[in-house]
Amino acid sequence: MTNSTRQHYSEVNRILIIVLLLNWAVAVAKLIYGFLSRCESMTADGFHSLADGTSNIIGIIGIYFACQPKDIDHPYGHKKYETFFSLGISFLLFLLAFNLIRESIARFSKPVVPNIGVNNFVVMLVTIAVNFWVMHYEKKRGIALKSDILVSDALHTKADILTSLCVIIAFFFIKAGYPIVDPIATIFISIFIVHAGYEIAKQSSDILCDTAAPLDVRQIVNIVLKIRGVKNCHKIRTRGRPDDIHVDLHVQVNPSMHIDDAHKISYAIEEELKKEIPQITDVVVHMEPKES
Repeated sequence: MTNSTRQHYSEVNRILIIVLLLNWAVAVAKLIYGFLSRCESMTADGFHSLADGTSNIIGIIGIYFACQPKDIDHPYGHKKYETFFSLGISFLLFLLAFNLIRESIARFSKPVVPNIGVNNFVVMLVTIAVNFWVMHYEKKRGIALKSDILVSDALHTKADILTSLCVIIAFFFIKAGYPIVDPIATIFISIFIVHAGYEIAKQSSDILCDTAAPLDVRQIVNIVLKIRGVKNCHKIRTRGRPDDIHVDLHVQVNPSMHIDDAHKISYAIEEELKKEIPQITDVVVHMEPKES
């Protein structure tokens, strides 16, 4: 493994540990005041934050596997392990949402009147501020580092902010004498959680199923056609993670060209594509004779 790759994963791991500690602090505060006030929506939001922390642990485990060097059984490396573990985050969200909805439905038949005070409002506002900072910090670093784990976890935190806002709105209704809003708010929170899980699952499955990488094929064509000796290129295919894109394409050259010259062109194509599009890490060129 190169030093730059090692530094990349070390930085991602450091960010996950920072976010993990913040998520746990937020979760503990919500859970304590949620249980003390018997407010299901606040407790549910606390479990949501706890799931954020659990997803950070999954991310750290995923990073451990992703940063392993290439070997005989994994000649393309282990980077997709990071994407695979992102699916674990999605699974946790779906499981959490199911349990919350089940408990909320049970509360309709056995209603509980929460005891909402000033401390509940203060805790929720502070945790929203913390989550807002975490979301922007994690998303910014995730995009800069091209890390699936950080970007997907930032989406998770965004959902946590929305659910926290729902809890505060529920507080006002409960104080006004409508405790039934508490389980209803919990169901809405569950919907936000399911949506976040779906987004993460879709992004991760697209990569694992070799969906075309987010590249402009015309850019690849323009780069290849500028190389001397290339007559045409077609059948361009891309796949892989945003920071580990694999490209294969067919290039047509003069049929009388010597194999040594064709090899040099193939090498030049690979080098130029990697230079112009840094996300590309592997290029396979199929040489063909250009028919008159």
